[in-house]
Amino acid sequence: METAATKRAITFLQPRMLVFGDGCLRDAIAYLRQLSQKTIHIVGSRAMSETVELLCRELTQAGCTVSVQIPASGEPSIRSFLAAVETARAAKPACVLGIGGGSTLDMAKLVAAFVDNPQQIEGAFGIGLLRERHCGLVCMPTTSGTGSEVSPNAILLDEVAQLKKGVVSQHLVPDAAFIDPTLTHSVSPEVTAATGLDALTHCVEAYTNRYAHPLADLYALEGVRLASRFLVRAVKDGHDHAAREGMARASLYGGLCLGPVNTAAVHALAYPLGGEFHLPHGLANALLLPAVFRFNAEAAPERHAAVALALGAMPGKNTMETVNHGVCVLENLTRACGLEMNLEKHGIPRRAIPRMAEAALTVQRLLRNNPREVTLSDAQEIYAQCFV
Repeated sequence: METAATKRAITFLQPRMLVFGDGCLRDAIAYLRQLSQKTIHIVGSRAMSETVELLCRELTQAGCTVSVQIPASGEPSIRSFLAAVETARAAKPACVLGIGGGSTLDMAKLVAAFVDNPQQIEGAFGIGLLRERHCGLVCMPTTSGTGSEVSPNAILLDEVAQLKKGVVSQHLVPDAAFIDPTLTHSVSPEVTAATGLDALTHCVEAYTNRYAHPLADLYALEGVRLASRFLVRAVKDGHDHAAREGMARASLYGGLCLGPVNTAAVHALAYPLGGEFHLPHGLANALLLPAVFRFNAEAAPERHAAVALALGAMPGKNTMETVNHGVCVLENLTRACGLEMNLEKHGIPRRAIPRMAEAALTVQRLLRNNPREVTLSDAQEIYAQCFV
């Protein structure tokens, strides 16, 4: 199942320190306490307020100067980022600690990059355009979804364009990441489902990507297997620790694929759903994944069949039958997580299809990774399939 990209050089950009395991919050505290410059700015989610208080207390006792910022809930926008970076500049941190879901970590990564950087955010959207980061950066995820703690990516909503835009840069890779599955136990079933399906989408798109590579394939397929096995269990019982640990690994593996391979049409088509209609990112991906999977399979049938088998689908009489079984598994998995599959049920009207398709086609950063070209009519048809 080699691809044309197999012979290309592949670059993995990862944290210098990556700690995974129950209770590694203590390792994060130890790491921060030993920093030579002890001015730490915490960007945390509101749901983790007790943990943030613990961090503040212990770091302060260790002689650190600590400031805290809790961004507004929801996915970050250019406006909220600008406010956050101004707050951080007043604190003059030597290190930013992000603790929360993917949106919080994206915000923390960008704050660390811009706190002492005169560059404008608008000039950093794209790949490799962020020029520098001098502030330290540590990330701790509390959901299993984006893999932001190990990726070079961060996403902001451009409110004017009503479209999400990404900054992709080696400078956004944290210095250290601490992944403690116990921190995900309190996440609601709805958020567990949406973030888990986002992690699954990362892995599926990495494996079926035009630039897929054997080194990333190892992470991608294992992430698919883990999400298929553990996601519904985690949704149904948040204290099923084996399921939480499995999904934390699935999310990590998906995040490790984002730098060298990245995502493709599912994410590009999802951006207008989040940008204009504020549909949560993971939910948007979940609704689009079966239709895009079916569409792309014509261009890379063997790779899509391999994903289908990793999902637990029964082998078919031929490759495309196996793929179709995989589509059914994806649809059933989403429904088993309690998610409504019809875009109209989420407040998105059919009349929005043309403008969503036009907006999605502007995301060439991702569409060029797709194994099959997506035309305007293709995008419209894929959206239409999600109104059933």
